[in-house]
Amino acid sequence: MEKGNKIIYWVATALLAIGMLQSGIFALLRTKEWIDLVVGLGYPVYFLTILGIWKILGVIAILIPRFKLVKEWAYAGFFFAMTGALVSHLAIGDYDVKAILGPLFQTVFIILSWYFRPVDRKIIIQK
Repeated sequence: MEKGNKIIYWVATALLAIGMLQSGIFALLRTKEWIDLVVGLGYPVYFLTILGIWKILGVIAILIPRFKLVKEWAYAGFFFAMTGALVSHLAIGDYDVKAILGPLFQTVFIILSWYFRPVDRKIIIQK
């Protein structure tokens, strides 16, 4: 793996992991800010528990070695969660900079981390 690609991978992965771990923990803690956020988007409060657990498990999956298929699912889950969050904000007319940029940047980190991941973290399909 090229040095530049390795740097992109680890920076994007670190930013992704920090963001998802932080938001997963706050979701599980059910802070007032997070309750107001999900309820304002029209989701039930128990959704925080589901998101929190899956985000933390996803961070573990992308950081530990091996388990390539689990990593693919974690990246997919992160992508669906962040693009879903972005669309949810836009659908209710919430154009606040934080509401838009948070999920948007996380989506960029997901794509960069997934694309630049080392070969030993990829599923290679033989033809």
